[in-house]
Amino acid sequence: MNNRKKVPMRKCVATGEMKPKKELVRIVRSKEGDVSIDLTGKKSGRGAYLSKDKEAVLLAKKKNILSNHLEVSINETLYEELLELIEKDNRQSI
Repeated sequence: MNNRKKVPMRKCVATGEMKPKKELVRIVRSKEGDVSIDLTGKKSGRGAYLSKDKEAVLLAKKKNILSNHLEVSINETLYEELLELIEKDNRQSI
């Protein structure tokens, strides 16, 4: 019997790459229109996945990808939070 668990895959909205869910960060828009970073991946609302990669975040910001995908305007501070989160992750993995 094959007991290995199936790895959930998600698509990065910026790069279009399919990656394991753990390698992506979820950004969620609630029913009220609040946009936040969902580290648990379980918050309710419209979600978009981004690679934990500085280039992917900058591309999403430049092309307004998150704003289009979540159908709401995205505050600059969200991109700054994402970049800080990625920096922190990179430091911990070294």
